[in-house]
Amino acid sequence: MEHLLPARLRSLQEITAALVETRIAPQASLVDETSQWPAHSMKALGEAGLLGLTVPEAFGGHGQGLLGLSVITETIAGACPSSALCFGMHCVGTAVIAAKATGFQQERYLREIAEGRHITTLALSEHGSGAHFYLPETTLDVESDGFVISGTKQFVTNGGQADSYVVSTVARSEGDSGDFSCVIVDRDAEGVTWLDHWKGFGMRGNSSRPMRLDQTRVPQENLLGEKGDQVWYVFEVVAPFFLMAMAGTYLGLAQAALDAAGEHLRARRYSHSGESLRDVESLQVRYAEMWTAVQKTRALIREAGRRGDTGHPDALPWILSCKADAGETAVWLANEAMTICGGAAYRDNSRIAQILRDARAAHVMSPTTDLLKQWTGRSLLGLPLL
Repeated sequence: MEHLLPARLRSLQEITAALVETRIAPQASLVDETSQWPAHSMKALGEAGLLGLTVPEAFGGHGQGLLGLSVITETIAGACPSSALCFGMHCVGTAVIAAKATGFQQERYLREIAEGRHITTLALSEHGSGAHFYLPETTLDVESDGFVISGTKQFVTNGGQADSYVVSTVARSEGDSGDFSCVIVDRDAEGVTWLDHWKGFGMRGNSSRPMRLDQTRVPQENLLGEKGDQVWYVFEVVAPFFLMAMAGTYLGLAQAALDAAGEHLRARRYSHSGESLRDVESLQVRYAEMWTAVQKTRALIREAGRRGDTGHPDALPWILSCKADAGETAVWLANEAMTICGGAAYRDNSRIAQILRDARAAHVMSPTTDLLKQWTGRSLLGLPLL
């Protein structure tokens, strides 16, 4: 299937694969065991110019879209899912900034990102709205010289590590009351504090932390688009880029589970007979089913990326279904790999156990699997998503 990718994307995939082998994979276990934010991964990706994956070429980036993002996150996630998540969220935030970037934002953010000197991310989720991430309660007040923001964001990937944060807000100033808007909050903005690290079951190295904004002042030039554009950003940029980034990440996990099962089947032999596990017919069938599931999910994701990037009129249900399908595939393959690999998989924090933990996060990471399936059905039936 790789031969169908555009030549430039194949080149970026090869660059990423080399970085994964030499600089990301060697520390992947440490990232998981210590819940360490993968600074080494982001540094390596920045030095290779890959932090600019979704920056337009006019500003020094690679100009990649949904397909490119899914391919690169898949390549990273096979070795270090936390690194893939951190990178993916940076690329989604970058795409949001790029969508309607002003001249100031192009120079201040996009060029620095393309040069590997700036990491950004999203700060959308909140405790009160749960899976309804598009309904922020963080307030925005308009003043003569900018905005004042107050509220608390949850599950901010790259929290406390990124250089800027794309924050969603709801206005309460007269004339703008009820408008949802997105702004860029710089890491050194006054009034920003970080709460305790999330000690997660899986994806342990993503530095997911609550972000408290207490009367945080943001200059006017950090407004993204126009006041009231937040819903447009969420559904036209955030949702497609986020879903494809996460679909690629969970596909990478599924492939890792398949690879681990295959290695075990080829290497494990019974001492009393010399028979290899790969000679057992029932295991051959299970492995074939696992391989088929990965290929089907990859085909769905690649087609969704192509349709999204070309503006195909029927792209929406393809994109919506990707993360849900990839998450289910990853969880199922991890479970199968646990069974096939037997006791070796049940060692404390084994590689396959880690894959299972990381994969399971797919179902509750907003938009949740259930919500995505509902939206896919509504889209196919000609109904509005909300």
